[in-house]
Amino acid sequence: MRPFSFTASMTPVLVGSAVAFAQRQFHPGLFAVAFMAAVAIHAGANLANDYYDHVRGADTPESIGPSGVIQHGLLRPRTVLRGAFACFAVAGILGLLLIASRGWPILLIGVLSVAAGYAYTGGPIPLGYVGLGDGVVFVFMGLVATAGAYYVQTATISKTVLWAAVPLAALVDAILVVNNLRDLDEDRARGKRTFAALIGPAATRVHFALLVIAAYAAIAAGILTRVIPPLSALVILTVPDGARVWRVVKVETDPRVLTSQGIRATAQLHRRVGLWLALAFVAAGLGAG
Repeated sequence: MRPFSFTASMTPVLVGSAVAFAQRQFHPGLFAVAFMAAVAIHAGANLANDYYDHVRGADTPESIGPSGVIQHGLLRPRTVLRGAFACFAVAGILGLLLIASRGWPILLIGVLSVAAGYAYTGGPIPLGYVGLGDGVVFVFMGLVATAGAYYVQTATISKTVLWAAVPLAALVDAILVVNNLRDLDEDRARGKRTFAALIGPAATRVHFALLVIAAYAAIAAGILTRVIPPLSALVILTVPDGARVWRVVKVETDPRVLTSQGIRATAQLHRRVGLWLALAFVAAGLGAG
């Protein structure tokens, strides 16, 4: 399931719920259910990714990205796929609790999120194989996850939560961009046409830089237009982290270095930016109270 990656789905739920808290519309029980449902969908997507990348020949015993349980004979492929469906089923059960409280829009959010997690590498036209993976991650693990968590609390959507979602969407996509940069040559050799494989390594590095810059620019613009709290400026403390990971992504070609100092460092940047944003909204809520 690769639980180390779960912060990518936890952080948007935390931020979306913090925005609701700032508006004095926070329900701890609904937060807990939404949090667990987001993780269950993420776990299911990871397992489905392992299964379909294996059966399509994209992952081998030498591949660095997957968990390796199939390639090294620790689990049968069908067992991993059943695990994915089990995680999606858990998310569905949790979703029923949210639907009972917030109505059919939660059903739509849940169905589309599960479908996106599955279709990323599953189905007749896997989105991650035709250059659409970045869009799926940006929309569903960034915008939808953050706004959906807010909707669970408030039964509505606001400009504030959408603005807060943009930096998270940009940074979670940046994680994928580094991942695809690392796997670019291997993916091309096996016919996996990620966006990075289509545009090449130089443009992929530019893509990464633009996403990181966009995350900070969105926060700065949100503060200047008074859409998000001034305390959000504390994300400036993460700029050295962003600069550090950019220095790695800009020049590094070793897959193991890109994994440890690129992918994981970008995931940490995503988490830290999200935590500072959540703190800013919680502080705003406490101040208003």
